[in-house]
Amino acid sequence: MDETIWNAARAARAWLDAVNGTGQAELTCRILKLSEEAGEVAGAWIGMVGQNPRKGVTHTREDVAAELADVAFTALVAIESLGLDARTVLDECVTKVRTRVPPPTP
Repeated sequence: MDETIWNAARAARAWLDAVNGTGQAELTCRILKLSEEAGEVAGAWIGMVGQNPRKGVTHTREDVAAELADVAFTALVAIESLGLDARTVLDECVTKVRTRVPPPTP
């Protein structure tokens, strides 16, 4: 990943800290923001497959991907808000996942 992602997550955290503070209620809201963003992914997917007959098809795969990216970035900001380095935490997660996923077969 590009280094700017980590810088942007730290900058977003710093901005939120300055504007909203750093108390327990603020941290709770940043973590709950993930649920809000995940709901937007669900809405985009429903719109992509046309599940709501009243609305029909309203979203594209790109819209779904953009909403997923919002979830990922929001998670990075939440990790930084916990006082942890998002890059380190994500690297540890990737290492854990790699031990669970079999290597590709030739």
